[in-house]
Amino acid sequence: MFRTFLLACLLTASPLLVADDRPNIVWIIPDDMSANFSCYGETAIQTPNVDRLAQLGVKFTNAFVTAPVCSTCRSAFITGMYQTSIGAHHHRSGRGKLKINLPDGIELVPKLFQDAGYHTSITGWPLNGKLGKTDYNFQWDESVYDSNDWATRDEGQPFFAQIQTQGGKLRGKDAKGWEKVSAAAEKSLGSRTPNSVVNLPPYYPDHPDVVRDWAAYLDSVRMTDVMVGEVLARLKKEGVLENTIVLFMTDHGISHARGKQFLYDEGLHVPLVIAGPGIPAGTVREDVVEHIDIAALSLAAAGIAIPDSMQARDILADDYTPREAAFAARDRCDETVDHIRSVRTKEFKYIRNFLPERPYLQPCAYKDAKAILIALREQHAAGKLNDTQELLFRDVRPTEELYDLQNDPHEIHNLAGDSQFAEKLTEMRQRLDVWMEETGDQGRQAESEQMYDSDMKVYTDRLSLPKFDPKQLQTVQKNIALMKQWASEGK
Repeated sequence: MFRTFLLACLLTASPLLVADDRPNIVWIIPDDMSANFSCYGETAIQTPNVDRLAQLGVKFTNAFVTAPVCSTCRSAFITGMYQTSIGAHHHRSGRGKLKINLPDGIELVPKLFQDAGYHTSITGWPLNGKLGKTDYNFQWDESVYDSNDWATRDEGQPFFAQIQTQGGKLRGKDAKGWEKVSAAAEKSLGSRTPNSVVNLPPYYPDHPDVVRDWAAYLDSVRMTDVMVGEVLARLKKEGVLENTIVLFMTDHGISHARGKQFLYDEGLHVPLVIAGPGIPAGTVREDVVEHIDIAALSLAAAGIAIPDSMQARDILADDYTPREAAFAARDRCDETVDHIRSVRTKEFKYIRNFLPERPYLQPCAYKDAKAILIALREQHAAGKLNDTQELLFRDVRPTEELYDLQNDPHEIHNLAGDSQFAEKLTEMRQRLDVWMEETGDQGRQAESEQMYDSDMKVYTDRLSLPKFDPKQLQTVQKNIALMKQWASEGK
């Protein structure tokens, strides 16, 4: 097993040789992308490079993020901590005059690698001369990254490299972006994904813009797969692939109405594939894991001690005890205030809405500017949505939601009020209560008005720049006023 292999290396090598022989660690993490890869059952497209990676190592079929939006989930996996435990749970927070500092004793994963003698880098793909996407919701020192490319390391020095890519963001928000990514796929792969192969979830209508957007999204998956192939080819060309652990995961699910920013599986379920020395090829793991676990398993793979405070677990350890459930949280996203928590086992999902008086689709300038949301709102206004497609347009929410995932994988039928599931509801409710208490969920206290105003000033100042649409600034300002009004009304 991998841990036995690593321990043997550590015990038999000299100190210098240990440093030379430790495996390199490469994280490939695209934005806004669900598990729409052929090795995960997607049939509309082929993804040969991610599939090959899965054949070389282990594929996790039940991997979930702890937050369905970029900055909060990235704050979590780079520390191996729940974002709710470290005060980083509001999307794009601590960016203004008021700052967020990590609790004492919490270090960033690259700093732990750096202290152990690793070269650390973070980049986009292809290289652009800058550090890649970080998007952390707290104060941090850029010196934890030595450069934007492992090529700058000392000879023989092991490296920890992150490759952060646009992923689902490649498709943009409207027809212009859709055409750009599909044209790129056609140029690179000889074809674009036709609308005819799109198979939408039942809660989305067969609207031309929704279908075309999904086809473009699948082309962004194909282009991401091309990038994975390029990374693997570079590692092989440089002669380091055999001693490199390559980890592929996305930062959260697809950016869509019921995906990104929500705690349904469309927003939480992600691919997780890991291959490298000591990892048995062609392995499939069905146990529940959380995206923060990549922090612990990567440190362990390098022989670096996992901090006692870290909530991530080494899911590759020989003595690992599988998790029984995965937890997630959604709080403020940009100007839009929300407070939702969930717990998911392999069989059931429980969601608690702490602001049930608010609609699901609260005003949110970021999402509302997307062509797909515009289309959905138009369909709703015209009365063209069926009952399932109307789920997100309810003016209020149930306080609790419970879904039987084996029989209802799309999370459509809420069983929280069904007496037959009363015992399961109580069990899941208690699981969530215990988790919030034991992990010190800071979202149990509302964000201060001072912190909200501090972050909103940065947000609105940015939108005031000439390159942004003035109408979007006006929309954000109206949304901010509405959020404060609802708060004053106790909603």
